[in-house]
Amino acid sequence: MTTSAPVQRQAALVYNPIKVDGKNLRARVRDLSREAGWEHPAFYPTTVEDAGQLATAQALERGVDVVLVAGGDGTVRAVSEAIAGTGVPLAILPSGTGNLLARNLGLPLGDPDEMIRAALGDFRHPIDIGWARITREDGTESEHAFVVLAGIGLDADMIANTRSDLKKSVGWIAYVDGAARSLPRAKPFRTVYQIDEGRLHTHRAYSVLFANCGTLPAGIALIPEASITDAALDIAVIQPTGVLGWVAVWRKIWWDNSVLRRFRAGRRVLERRGRNASVHYFRGTAAEAAVPESTPVELDGDEFGSAVRITCWADPGALLLALPSGHPVAMI
Repeated sequence: MTTSAPVQRQAALVYNPIKVDGKNLRARVRDLSREAGWEHPAFYPTTVEDAGQLATAQALERGVDVVLVAGGDGTVRAVSEAIAGTGVPLAILPSGTGNLLARNLGLPLGDPDEMIRAALGDFRHPIDIGWARITREDGTESEHAFVVLAGIGLDADMIANTRSDLKKSVGWIAYVDGAARSLPRAKPFRTVYQIDEGRLHTHRAYSVLFANCGTLPAGIALIPEASITDAALDIAVIQPTGVLGWVAVWRKIWWDNSVLRRFRAGRRVLERRGRNASVHYFRGTAAEAAVPESTPVELDGDEFGSAVRITCWADPGALLLALPSGHPVAMI
């Protein structure tokens, strides 16, 4: 009686060669795959023409058992877009500027070996992703995934004004420079927005944000109650009035959300203080915002041109993550 040899599993690494040390990373994935008894991995560098969607599609056609992604937030977004809904797990090797999804998930940021071993392990957990339908001024539409945040307005303009050379050298702090370039000429715009099938709202705002998860670099909690597994999006409408209004926005996002909410006494202070008129929060499975003039749009920190309408919705459990064994998932 003959028995067939067990089929070896195979991993694929999709990586941005500008953001990571490709040679060293390929060697670690190859060595750890061999130690785990996996087949020699497949490697797919991204290119100027392909942010990661095509590379991921090629890996999936190959029939790999897990995809590892290494690069900036844009690379993670592109690979997530291509792998969503396939049931093939994704392992995020933190690298690049922001690592926003990795930070929101509480993944180890300093040791790629830990996440490579997680990819080759068996602990998997599903999370939501967001989708955005962008309508241009000429009526054309396109759909893209986002894993952290989509926005229309000042946030997108700040990203567009961030110098790429500065971003490469100092990381996410470069966005401060982008903000300094955008704020002096920022003007509010009239927007009409709707959450799920609810009533229409209209406001003059500087930004409308759609969040799948809500923590920014440096532990800043943009939307502290956002969850990546609640099958919903959290929407923030930023609408300060005057200089004091911007102070209120900063107090809400940095002091209230990122500091006071961590302590019981601080939470009591927030309960007594009431709502902040400069930032309005909503939650729903889908949301839409329309503006009278073409306005900048961003997805996960990448500029996506300008649009007159953006429609976003949650895709529950569409992304299956490979996580380190025992990684806490209750707070994700």
